[in-house]
Amino acid sequence: MDTARDFLEDIWTDLGGRREDGNTVAIEGTGGLPSAFAVTDFAVASIGTAALFVAELIGEAFGERPGVVVDRRLASMWFDMTLKPEGWTLPSLWDPVAGNYETRDGWIRLHTNAPHHRAAALAVLGVGPDRAAIRAAVRGWYQDDLETAIIAQGGCAAAMYSPEAWRDHPQGKSVAKEPLVWMEAGATGGDFGWQPERSRPLMGVKVLDLTRVLAGPVATRLLAGFGAEVLRIDPPSWDEPGVVPEVTLGKRCARLDLKTAHGRSRFEALLRGADVVVHGYRPDALATLGFDPATRQSIHPGLIDVSLDAYGWTGPWAARRGFDSLVQMSCGIALAGARQFGSDQPRPLPVQALDHATGYVLAATVARGLRERLKTGKGFVARTSLARIAALLMSRQATTPDTGIAPAHDEDFGSVEMTSWGPARRVLPPLVLEGAPLHWSRPAEPLGTSPPQWASHA
Repeated sequence: MDTARDFLEDIWTDLGGRREDGNTVAIEGTGGLPSAFAVTDFAVASIGTAALFVAELIGEAFGERPGVVVDRRLASMWFDMTLKPEGWTLPSLWDPVAGNYETRDGWIRLHTNAPHHRAAALAVLGVGPDRAAIRAAVRGWYQDDLETAIIAQGGCAAAMYSPEAWRDHPQGKSVAKEPLVWMEAGATGGDFGWQPERSRPLMGVKVLDLTRVLAGPVATRLLAGFGAEVLRIDPPSWDEPGVVPEVTLGKRCARLDLKTAHGRSRFEALLRGADVVVHGYRPDALATLGFDPATRQSIHPGLIDVSLDAYGWTGPWAARRGFDSLVQMSCGIALAGARQFGSDQPRPLPVQALDHATGYVLAATVARGLRERLKTGKGFVARTSLARIAALLMSRQATTPDTGIAPAHDEDFGSVEMTSWGPARRVLPPLVLEGAPLHWSRPAEPLGTSPPQWASHA
């Protein structure tokens, strides 16, 4: 638990919390996920920090901050899939050809879940979607050359670096110099017209969710659990069937084509009505569409604008596409795991911990922004990255090997949730915020189910 508290203090103080307040989070439960790094401690710390910043909001409004309790075992489970379908099956998380492949001089991971990313990788390799053919083709490449070629083709791939090589890499050096969360005040807004409710602290907050797998959706799922109205916006053809039932809990999901004049006009109207926007596009994507950070603040002075990317906001890879599994390969986590467990293949974390931890850090940052808006009347702009969160995780290796968490049993799950796919049960919440229990007012729904408008205007 000392490592969990160390991580919590790191995140809490980097976000501006008082050092002594970080010790008020109570940690219960035992066990942990087996890893070269302290993944369960990281889960406890990131979840605890998010809850503590929501508790701060309650304290601002009611004069007394409620207590926070985080359960180690449940936190580990919430860093994985929480949904247990009843009578139906979740789609696979991965495209059939995604995975790690051996090259002439090492290993590379191909991320092919999106059709255009798969097409890019296959075009470079000159083969069809057959794992044996891909394996044979990849063996003819040096890992860095293949990574470069796939990225240039518009695909997603990551060569496996050692932690030492990443520290010496220009991108690794740039990320190491970035703050955990970069923050600054935004434009001054009008009367916020919002105060936390004691039992539903984020009730009345409108969150515009422009995120995809997996960090951003984790953040906005937690915000919805504390009462925020979350409206997720996706492009017309985007889908992520393996995770949508997991992460759309409590949200309304709509589609907009921001490449059309109508889509941009509707988006601007949504932005004017939002209190918070969370987005995970590459750094230049919204700017290209006419919605750079300054424009977003001018459209809605007082907006809380929180964003993430994969590889950091400075350095030669700042605009590179990336996902949790790719960042683990790049920054040395997968090789550190292989060394720890004596494997001759990449050994990533047992869960997509970078995504989940980043999600909870983003949720904490939103709560911090809401507090600043209440106190100063100003908007709030913040950003972080999977690579920077990875650097924090890698700062502390597991001191004692965790052998795992006890298998889930019936008592770990809540009541039946009638999702759009069928009935399911979810793992109980990993945290308790005294007097403000996490619960979600809407079951999970497919992307594009709702119209692109705020519920109050429906």
